[in-house]
Amino acid sequence: MSTNVLRTADGWWVVRGEHAVPVDTKAVTTAELLADRAAVEVAADSGATGTPVADMTALSPVTTPCRVVAQMVNYRSHARDSGFTGDIPPAFFRKASGSVSGPHDRIVRPPHVKFLDYEVELGLVMGAPLPVGTVVEERDLPSYVAGLVITNDVSARDVQLTRTQFYESKSYPTFTPTGPYLTLLEPQDFAHLLDLRLRLSVNGEPRQDRTLADMIVRPARALSLLARFQTLDPGDLLLTGTPGGTALKAPPKPVEKIGALLPPSVKWNAFFKSQAKNPRYLRHGDVVTAAIATPDGRIDLGEQRTPVADTH
Repeated sequence: MSTNVLRTADGWWVVRGEHAVPVDTKAVTTAELLADRAAVEVAADSGATGTPVADMTALSPVTTPCRVVAQMVNYRSHARDSGFTGDIPPAFFRKASGSVSGPHDRIVRPPHVKFLDYEVELGLVMGAPLPVGTVVEERDLPSYVAGLVITNDVSARDVQLTRTQFYESKSYPTFTPTGPYLTLLEPQDFAHLLDLRLRLSVNGEPRQDRTLADMIVRPARALSLLARFQTLDPGDLLLTGTPGGTALKAPPKPVEKIGALLPPSVKWNAFFKSQAKNPRYLRHGDVVTAAIATPDGRIDLGEQRTPVADTH
């Protein structure tokens, strides 16, 4: 069975029900903790009562600096929302690890960003080096992936679209809420990955809800494609794409064809004027809730609750 690990200012903890037991380790980084799995197992098997999780302040279980890589348009439902038809070539982009924040920290919207969007994503946390040239088969996943985290690939859509700038639009501080748990997997748990259900709501209103069965490029294949040009190390993080249901959606095809004939400044002006009427973008005071789990609870990554605030 999987093991949920929590990180606080006081160190690492194994979560058992509503309580958490401290891990006796000198590990400071995620990579160091993964190298000390024996200490995690001792805490998991401990008979200690532990500390109530409700009394603890969770930090991101993925420590930084690290590599943060993300897959683009990797769910069929998101592809439909984005106006894609036919085959979609796999694509990756980087996020600054300075964007990683805790599972209950505020998402802070920079003053120049008008269209702030959400994307719940399953994060893979590497447990072993992935050298360039590695080919990962399904059976090899336990050799490279140590665990899973909830992530939210927060996006400044006006920066992303007008400048074709993924790195900036997704890398502002607090734009990758991560956690609460690092869910460490046993080899047999990987057979249940496709049962994982991703859910996100804003102010209690459901926005995204899909299982990994909706994925286009699944984790083993994604790691093989990424390893064509990118090395990953223990503690690095791969965001595996988001389902449909984000605030941003492609315009109807006739509108898109007309827009393609317009000068870029006119086209984007018209597009964002229409988007200004869309109430689904994040605003000051909103609360984003995200959860990922299998229906039977065998793998449960916990719940992430992040309020949205404007920069003052």
